[in-house]
Parts: sequence; C-alpha cells; structure tokens
Amino acid sequence: LVRCDFNVPIKGEGIIADDTRIQAALPTIKYLMEGGAKVILCSHLGRPKGEVKKEFSLSPVVKRLTELLEIQVKLADDITGNSAKELSSNMKDGEVILLENVRFDAREEKNEESMSKELADLCDGIYVNDAFGTAHRAHSSTEGVSHFVETSVAGFLMEKEIKFLNGILENPEKPFLAILGGAKVSDKIGVIE
Repeated sequence: LVRCDFNVPIKGEGIIADDTRIQAALPTIKYLMEGGAKVILCSHLGRPKGEVKKEFSLSPVVKRLTELLEIQVKLADDITGNSAKELSSNMKDGEVILLENVRFDAREEKNEESMSKELADLCDGIYVNDAFGTAHRAHSSTEGVSHFVETSVAGFLMEKEIKFLNGILENPEKPFLAILGGAKVSDKIGVIE
C-alpha cells in the first residue's frame, strides 16, 4: 500500500493542470512494479469533507498514471469496500491499482482505527509513505495504517525531501532564506515556529 500525494489541480472536465505530483511518485511506483509488487496506491484530492463528490474523484489521476506507466491502472470505486477488496485480491505481480479518494470517507481525517485496519487488510503487510506533503497529518492513510502492517517505509520522494530538509536545517549555506507557501496559513504556523 503506497500513500501518494496526488492532490493535483483539476480544471474543467477532469483535466489535470499540473501533473508534477504524479510525476514525483513515479520512481517509487516503478521500483515496486519492477520488483514484482502488487502496487495499491491511495491519495486524497481536495477537501470533499467525507462525502463522495464527483469533482474530487481520482479518475483523472488514473488516466494520467496509465499514460505515464504505460500499463492499465485500475481505479477502485471505493476506498476499502467491495471494489477495493476485489481489485486488490485479484492483482498480479507488477500491477497497479488506485483506491478512490481517501477523503470520501469521513474516517480518514479523524484517523479512525477501523479505516486504518481496513486499509492495512488490503495489502500484504507493507506500507510505503511517499506523500511528503501530507505526512504531517495524522490521518488513517498516513499515520493510522502504519500501526496495522508489518513494515512501514518511506518512498523515494519522502527520502529525497527528508535529505533536503536535513541539509538545510543542519548546515545551511549563508545567507539563508526560507519561503513558505500555500493557501492555508494555519497549517504552516507549526512549521514556521
């Protein structure tokens, strides 16, 4: 199970305006595929507030992943329900599926144990967190699931970001300037402090 950050800007009818976050996840996904893993991806998109809303579906992401990976990536109609269970249990080595938007389930942002266990039950005991942009949130798909799998590891994107941050925090070149961006200043206050 790989937690990615596919929270990409969507314009119009499912057109991805910038696929940088999808491209950034490819090294981890390809490494797992080449190693013969059955790759179950999950992510959020937007803020649907625990409700299924078509405009926040990950279907445009599946389409782009299919193009970039040059294999058919399947989208589960749900997160941990019948569709996800069926797709994950019938996977062959090297195949990739994407669960529907984890934030369609209100339990995600509450980090409810039941959802964390259900996510863990979909995989064979290995969880890869490659969603640096959401790693600070204690949600079912980022923190909770790690308690119910045998092995939790960082993906290549997470590793890259941590190495970069360690370098600038431990021994920054002078002069040093940090620019923090984003729409929600309240989410940044802790990092700034």
